Amino acid sequence: MNTGDIQIRDPFVFPNQDDSSYYLFGTTDKDCWRGPGQGFDCYRSRDLKEWEGPIPAFRPSDDFWGKENFWAPEVHRLGGRFYMFASFIAPQRYRGTQILVAKNVWGPYEPLADGPVTPADWQCLDGTLHVDDDGNPWIVFCHEWVQTHNGSIWAMPLAPDLAQAAGRPVFLFNASEAPWVRRSAWPEKDARFRFPTYVTDGPFLRWLSDGTLIMLWSSFGSKGYAMGVSRSQTGQIAGPWQHDPDPLWAEDGGHGMIFTTFGGQLMLTFHSPNDTPNERPVFVEVEEKGGRIHRVA
Repeated sequence: MNTGDIQIRDPFVFPNQDDSSYYLFGTTDKDCWRGPGQGFDCYRSRDLKEWEGPIPAFRPSDDFWGKENFWAPEVHRLGGRFYMFASFIAPQRYRGTQILVAKNVWGPYEPLADGPVTPADWQCLDGTLHVDDDGNPWIVFCHEWVQTHNGSIWAMPLAPDLAQAAGRPVFLFNASEAPWVRRSAWPEKDARFRFPTYVTDGPFLRWLSDGTLIMLWSSFGSKGYAMGVSRSQTGQIAGPWQHDPDPLWAEDGGHGMIFTTFGGQLMLTFHSPNDTPNERPVFVEVEEKGGRIHRVA
C-alpha cells in the first residue's frame, strides 16, 4: 500500500538497521475515540512510500487493564529489547502510559508490568522515552488538560529495566507558556466552573548535533492543531525550557517525531488532517541550523 492508504494518528517511525527497513507505528484503530480498543498495527517500508502491512504489533489479552482509547504507541530499543510506550484508559481508572516489551521491533508486544507507569491518580498520556547524558532513562509525558485545565509536561525517572518509576515526577512546563499556543474552545464536560483550557500532546525529545536538547510537542495554535519546538537551556531534562515563538508546523497537523533516514536525511513525520477517519502520515524533510530545526525549503 502507499502512504496515503494508511489511516493512522500519532505516527512514529523506527528505522531498523537490522533489515534496513522503516517501521511505522501509531494509533491505528478505525475509531480510536469510542468503543473497545483493538490494539496496534505497524507497517514496514524500505522507502517511506510503499508499505507492507498491517502487522499486528499488539493485541490485548482478556485481562489487560486498558479497555479504550488505545493511543500513540512509540517504540525504542534499549539493551537489546524493544519497548513500546502507549496510552490506555478503562472505566473507573485514569488514562496512563503503559510500557510493553518485545524481542522484535514488529512485536508481538506484551505488558512489562501490571499497569501504567505514570502516576495512578493523574490523567496522563503520550509518554515518551528519554535517556539522559548519564545513561539514565526517563519517561516524559503529558498531565492532561481534562484534569488540570492547563495541560503540562512532566518527566519522571525510570528504573534501569523501565518496569517502574525510580523517583517523583518533575514539572517541566505548562502549555500556556508557549507563545504560539491558543486557548482551546473545549471546556471540561459537566464542569461547574469554566476555566481556560490549554492542550499538551505528543512530546518527543531529540539531541541535536551541537548538543542542544529539544522537545517537539503539539497543541492548538491560531490555525488549529500544530506542533512547536522547545529547548532545554541547560541541556538537562529539568530545563528550564525555552519555547520557540512560532510553531514548526502551524496548521492541521501534529503529534510528530523526527528520525534520520538511512540516507542521512532528517525527517519529520506527523498526522494530518486532524480528523477521523481522514488522518494520514505525512513526511517532511527538515534540517538543523543554529541549534534549531527548520523545514527544508
